[in-house]
Amino acid sequence: MFVMKTVDEIIGELGLSWGELTIGDCIDIARKARVQVSDVVVAEAMVTSNMTRSEVYSAVLASFSHNLYAIEIGTTTGSSFLMGTAGRELAQAGAPRLVEDEFLNKVLAYTVGAQVGNHSVGMQPCAGTGDSCTYSGFVQAMLEEVDDKETVARVAAVMLKIGTIFRVGKTSTGCNMEGFGAGAAASAAAFVELAGGNPEAMAKAIVLALSPTIATPCTPRVMVAGLCATHIGGGVMIGKLAAQLAIHTSIPVTVPVDVMIAMAAAVHPVSAKQVVPIVIQYMEPFFKTNMAVENYISQEDQAEEKARIDDTMREALAEARQMAKSANAIVKPFGEAVVGGSSQAVGSPTNTARIAHFLTKGKISKVKIELYPELFARRGINVPGILMAAVYGAGTDNSQLYREVMNKVAEDRIEVEIVQVNEPQMQRITITAVEKSGMVEALNRGGGRLVLQRASDETEAFQIAKRLGIEIVK
Repeated sequence: MFVMKTVDEIIGELGLSWGELTIGDCIDIARKARVQVSDVVVAEAMVTSNMTRSEVYSAVLASFSHNLYAIEIGTTTGSSFLMGTAGRELAQAGAPRLVEDEFLNKVLAYTVGAQVGNHSVGMQPCAGTGDSCTYSGFVQAMLEEVDDKETVARVAAVMLKIGTIFRVGKTSTGCNMEGFGAGAAASAAAFVELAGGNPEAMAKAIVLALSPTIATPCTPRVMVAGLCATHIGGGVMIGKLAAQLAIHTSIPVTVPVDVMIAMAAAVHPVSAKQVVPIVIQYMEPFFKTNMAVENYISQEDQAEEKARIDDTMREALAEARQMAKSANAIVKPFGEAVVGGSSQAVGSPTNTARIAHFLTKGKISKVKIELYPELFARRGINVPGILMAAVYGAGTDNSQLYREVMNKVAEDRIEVEIVQVNEPQMQRITITAVEKSGMVEALNRGGGRLVLQRASDETEAFQIAKRLGIEIVK
């Protein structure tokens, strides 16, 4: 049973104030008070809006009035220039299911319906209209499947608490802070709340759901037919997966919710400046146009645009063919197994170190490891791999040595120096040995692959890589 006094006391002890609670605060307070996260979210609304609990419930559900109407249009008579009539196709009697889970299927169908309705009568935006489609689809499904309307309101309140914070964080274009990102985070929280999951599970679920959405731009689907469906619907699917993992497994999640949301907001404008222009370049040929508008565009501008689009299409197809030409045969698709959990963070630098090992002769006294910032930050998993390769010549699949190497290196009194270098993708391994020292400088390419930039003996380094089956790429 919800106890307002207990929550008030906890807020006082934490030095917090109603109306300023983060998602993390709400989760922490709920955990300490042994209540549901929705209890804290609703209590905050009661205090800040001077409402009773029932009034908050009514106001939360009433806020969806227009958006539920948009779903009705989108699943009956509406048509979208980007989504067609997909909404009614999924909602009509006897429609095929997108997933077997009946409730999840309804959430997805109504979310698509909301997207169609958005292009027919508009949606009231939260962070944007994309996440409003998700919230509204979820609420419509609950209204049909959940008998207790108080539960519906409580789950909706949790989604809106998350959505309103994302609304502040969304400062530029980007689905990472709207339909995909906010939708995934809010869906994850909603699935946990609906299942009666504890606050810790909700914290995990939000972080797990938000992670894949970082830096995802809106542009691929804003003017391109169909793509919006998997952005917005994908947020729901990720939210469901995250919630199930958080509720039913002991999966470790160490990132605080508020840190994850703050990072998403910080990456958001960077993505708009760096990622969006590239996406526009490749997606521009597929933007939907309005011929009535095009009549006002000069012939010169239209000709320039067509030439640019033609160039993009030629370049894109040439790039795709080059990738196909360079791809492994499907009968031998994989590289060597990589211990440590990442072929980029561990595989490529380990292979760089292995080449360096075979360039040396005699007893090894020191290994200097120079890593670009991302690899330096992940040194906890890549340094053991680098050392087992540099000192002992081990391959990326040597799991036993990977676990033992740090102790072994210390016992053998080998000096280790680890340095961060501000050079993108750079990994440089220098080995000092009695008879002959060796150095390999490479660029990381993931999949255990590398670009061989320099070596103490470049000809021999290439020969060693070939002999060891290490893939060198351009």
